[in-house]
Amino acid sequence: MGGRIVSQRKHITVLCGGESPEAEISRVTGSSVAEGLSRSFEVELVDLPTDALPAEPLTPGTVVFPAMHGPFGEDGQLQQLLESAGIAYAGCAPEASALCMDKVRSKEVVADCGFKRARDFRFLAQSKPLAEQIIESVGEQIVVKPSNMGSSVGVHMVDGLAELRTVLEELPDGQWMAEERIVGSEYTVGILEGEAMGIVEIRPIKGFYDLQNKYTPGATQYVFPAPIDETLACKVKKFAEHAFTACGCRDFARLDFIITSDERPYFLEINTLPGMTPTSLLPKSAFCVSLDFPNLVKRMVEPAFKRADNQSIAH
Repeated sequence: MGGRIVSQRKHITVLCGGESPEAEISRVTGSSVAEGLSRSFEVELVDLPTDALPAEPLTPGTVVFPAMHGPFGEDGQLQQLLESAGIAYAGCAPEASALCMDKVRSKEVVADCGFKRARDFRFLAQSKPLAEQIIESVGEQIVVKPSNMGSSVGVHMVDGLAELRTVLEELPDGQWMAEERIVGSEYTVGILEGEAMGIVEIRPIKGFYDLQNKYTPGATQYVFPAPIDETLACKVKKFAEHAFTACGCRDFARLDFIITSDERPYFLEINTLPGMTPTSLLPKSAFCVSLDFPNLVKRMVEPAFKRADNQSIAH
């Protein structure tokens, strides 16, 4: 009698921050996820100052939710560190994370999943090709973007040779791709444990879906579920599920695509650690299938607890 009551709730460590250009967005995601998870679990939010695991040991038995964006968090490095430390975590394993972070490689892998692919040209800024070479390969309407970044960081919409020359001259070092610009409406679909949720249409008020339009409330209109033909919607969802499997993904992801005026869906990318900010897309996709935010993040982390339990049994 009178003894201390010990909480039996499972423990989650949410990691955010780091050194990525997307660190601030990661912190917003981390705060949102931690708040949503706190209804069901004991939650600790850790803001990483560097691209490394926390200096302080993690709570024994915790499961990690990596609310990280950009390099280190999304390219498999963090996941590999967690694997080496024997810590269970939500989301894709290192190999799938690295693959999906590479926009060129992931396009090649999903080639047989039903989506069409825009032509692309990959290059290093340090040894960039001539503008004429790129235009000969992909055409004059071009999207120039990093081949291994997220959140629309560094995206340039280019029309013609003169514009392309200017953009190429100003590119910082790194891996880049020039991609044929597909004209159509942009969509996304969330995938939870291998099953596609609702399709969201993305309608920027001005320009294209860049970093500012993505994270500024009111700058983009979102329509969910998207007003597209039911047969086409079912086809796209099947394509997305096949792509998720082909890339070796697990737990959750978000797949972005464009549909042209003649109803041809083109694959853009798979995001293995989608944003979970107030304007983010995955929660909107989940809303279409009657999943509110707290239940969504709970579902996202539950497979990691199963893996943690299996690790305990194995040892």
